[in-house]
Amino acid sequence: MKKFLITIISLCLTAGIAPAQKITQHHKDRAEEYVRKMTLDEKIDFISGKIDGFHTMAIERLGIPSIRMADGPQGVRNNTISTLYPCGVAAAASFDREGAYDMGKGIGQDARARGVGIMLGPGVNIYRSALNGRNFEYFGEDPYLASETAVSYIKGLQSEGVMATIKHYALNNSEYDRHGISSVIDERTAHEIYFETFRKAVQEAKVGAVMTSYNMVNGVHAPENPWLIRTVLRGQWGFEGLVMSDWSSTYSTQGCIQGGLDLEMPRNYVYRPQEIKALLESGVISEKDIDEKVRNILQTLLAFDLIDRNAVDSSIPENNPFSNEVARKLSYEAPVLLKNNGVLPLKPGKKNTIALIGPMADNMPCGGGSGEVNPFPENSVTIEAGMSLLGKNYPCVYYADPKAHVAEIEKAKTVVVAVGFGKKPEGEGHDRTYGLPDGQDALIDFALKHNSNVVVVVVSGGEIDITRWADGAAAILMAWYDGQNLGDAVASILSGKVNPSGRLPFTFWGSEEKNPTYKNYHPTMTALGNATAKSHKQRFGRYQYAEYKEGVFLGYRGIEKFGKKPLYPFGFGLSYTDFAYSDMAVVPSGDGFDVSFKVTNVGKVAGADVPQVYLAPVNPSLPRPVRELKGYDKVRLGKGESKTVTIHLDHHAFSHYSVEDMDWKADGGTYKVQLCTDAMTPVIEIPVEI
Repeated sequence: MKKFLITIISLCLTAGIAPAQKITQHHKDRAEEYVRKMTLDEKIDFISGKIDGFHTMAIERLGIPSIRMADGPQGVRNNTISTLYPCGVAAAASFDREGAYDMGKGIGQDARARGVGIMLGPGVNIYRSALNGRNFEYFGEDPYLASETAVSYIKGLQSEGVMATIKHYALNNSEYDRHGISSVIDERTAHEIYFETFRKAVQEAKVGAVMTSYNMVNGVHAPENPWLIRTVLRGQWGFEGLVMSDWSSTYSTQGCIQGGLDLEMPRNYVYRPQEIKALLESGVISEKDIDEKVRNILQTLLAFDLIDRNAVDSSIPENNPFSNEVARKLSYEAPVLLKNNGVLPLKPGKKNTIALIGPMADNMPCGGGSGEVNPFPENSVTIEAGMSLLGKNYPCVYYADPKAHVAEIEKAKTVVVAVGFGKKPEGEGHDRTYGLPDGQDALIDFALKHNSNVVVVVVSGGEIDITRWADGAAAILMAWYDGQNLGDAVASILSGKVNPSGRLPFTFWGSEEKNPTYKNYHPTMTALGNATAKSHKQRFGRYQYAEYKEGVFLGYRGIEKFGKKPLYPFGFGLSYTDFAYSDMAVVPSGDGFDVSFKVTNVGKVAGADVPQVYLAPVNPSLPRPVRELKGYDKVRLGKGESKTVTIHLDHHAFSHYSVEDMDWKADGGTYKVQLCTDAMTPVIEIPVEI
């Protein structure tokens, strides 16, 4: 036991200090040596996956092994059981960089224990509409929050010698007809909102791999889009790792080769030898084009020591105590308390009975598709189990059929209704509804009819329609897909053992119509006349266009622009205590400014606050949002405790993307530095000149 505790402490102390993986000249030279020794047939084989779906091809003659890959963003899956971590949107809601780093580190250890060298995550597509079936995998609507979360996660994962794969590049913001949809967007919006997390993953986290998306971008499919891969990813950002396709997302041999795709997964649908050799013989491509891809793959594998080392690290147990502890801690940080009329925390006492009902109460919910993970049964805590673990002071009874128990519900001091989606209605390959699945709103109505203290716990990957019952509910907790410790986290927060500290990573509009993307999210049949798109229509019988007409005014950035007030703003979240801000100062420092301020816990219990720093340009040279998040911290304070926080705003924080310069540019002039509790609530502001 003592040895285990020492290991846990030592692993935690290393958080945030492990060096990023980097492709050096040594790796490039070794890769070039391999390329020279390979035959053309070996090269062609090497640029697509094995038929089994989750391995690269081996070149046994040269000692190059087959490398195992695995989904996914919330833990290791594919023919295994493993730690189920809180989902991506939950990690973002924690506003906790250290927690995201540890999550990545834990996934890295889980991968090493199973011989996985390449993890297919994190997913970082921006939350644009609540309808996207894969929002639960991603890190919310704000590119700064998403970037900080992703960079921390990737650094943690790659510190274990496991390659991260950031996905889905790019503009894969819906699951509806993902093979046949084209995202139509202007260049500035693409860079400022949708590309920023990919850029930081490349330049700051040194991510090893980038996975392309299914959709087209301005009429050209992502894996054969030279603007995405060659111009932006490699040219502007300097990416030297490998570019792989999403599974079965390739559409033409020539397009993928010339567009810049290195590795086709899961097998050679378009990188077939006969197709490639025909292009070589006709002179459309040259062997150097194939060499480039082989070189990119090999130098990345070498940088992660995936060719020379043993695949399995037998010193790490598959049921890893460190991973389980990381998942538990992060699950406490993520849930967001949206409403509380004083019913929470629940009052202890044998007479304060709790009735638990709802479809999310007695199972381990998770979003579906590549984000789904099967946890060890002994580590899985449902909400029912979590409530029972609170003990006799919180007497709780779960009613699978509450309508058969119309007296117990009425007599209960509190009714907890656990609702949400799960892997079938919310997952990969399809969008979901805005409202809860059939019957769940009626179940909440039933609870409200029979009890005045109803707490609604929502398990989902994003916003839902709560208008029918929000006013009647005594409290609302967004619990997300909070991993294998979901039930423990929910019970701990409801009882007050844990003070809720999550914040919304997206704008909770309260209706579909308020969202600036409402009229643009669903695709139209507007034709661009692009040759690739026309070819796609001939092959698949369809192509549609999702137009990003809201531009940079996505989410909270569009509140003032479109005059729509949300129900709960980005960054919002309640606590069982109160915090006060004071002594704010902004001073020049390095390439920007240091923003310092004091946070004080002025309430009655310990808790964690998330102060947020936004920048508001006074007279911008082009249309810009009223304010944008540029810094935050998670501050844990005891009752009456204070702490001084310093947040650095670098030159990039003041910049917008200049299409003319193909680079980021900061306008001179006045900016207001705003210390906020959420995206709509500045508390203190100080003007600065740059």
